[in-house]
Amino acid sequence: MDRSEYYKAIDEFCLMDDTFMSAVFDGDNKTVALLLNIILNRSDFEVIEVIAQRSYNNLLDRSIRLDIFAKDSSGKVYNIEVQRNYEGADIRRARYNSSMIDTRLLSRGQKFSELADSYVIFITESDVIGAGLPLYEIDRVVTQTGTYFGDGSHIIYVNGAYEDDSALGKLMHDFKCRNAEDMNYTQIADRVRYIKETEGGRENMCKIMEDLNNKAAKEADHNARKSNALALIRIGKLSFEEIAACIGLTVEEVKTLAEGETA
Repeated sequence: MDRSEYYKAIDEFCLMDDTFMSAVFDGDNKTVALLLNIILNRSDFEVIEVIAQRSYNNLLDRSIRLDIFAKDSSGKVYNIEVQRNYEGADIRRARYNSSMIDTRLLSRGQKFSELADSYVIFITESDVIGAGLPLYEIDRVVTQTGTYFGDGSHIIYVNGAYEDDSALGKLMHDFKCRNAEDMNYTQIADRVRYIKETEGGRENMCKIMEDLNNKAAKEADHNARKSNALALIRIGKLSFEEIAACIGLTVEEVKTLAEGETA
């Protein structure tokens, strides 16, 4: 893509596009605090850390990339995602995100009781839960008593299709706006305006898009190499070392692929 194509894409972006949303809120503690105050119907959030596009990997080489990771002054952590389709907003994906975040919240020697509360918040373009509500809060309860379990794990789905004159309804309107002047919240509009209408903002967005495209190309190439290695493993005529040399993988990667075939 050349610069003109990137600029056209930027003009069409809204906050329901995850890359653009991440760029708008990245590092902006006050604007993320506004977002959380509206979604959680509060007014007292003090956000002390915001990181966009944070990646987590597990031991089985399955990774997740969080659109927005934030921490407030009380130590609670928040993963804010935008999802435009049902697959991206799968309820088990929310569970997986929550579990991956939890694995990073305790250091060696800390007690389990010190595990911080975590919130996984999916802002979805349509009403994926299907009950017509603006927001769905999911917490664990004791089945037999109906009482709140209180383990500090929270999952929230925000229905992006819901618009009214409430604070949340106005926010969902803003998430679908392509132009800053059409937005309700000045603080968010200013961030959108910076990225869409200033040279520095547009160039920063172009760099983010270029980096993501390059990363996707590298991942596609690596996956193709693994597929070719698997084909050679199944034929069974070459050693792991020979396959690694032919395909351009490490011997350890080839061994891992072979172990997966026999598992």
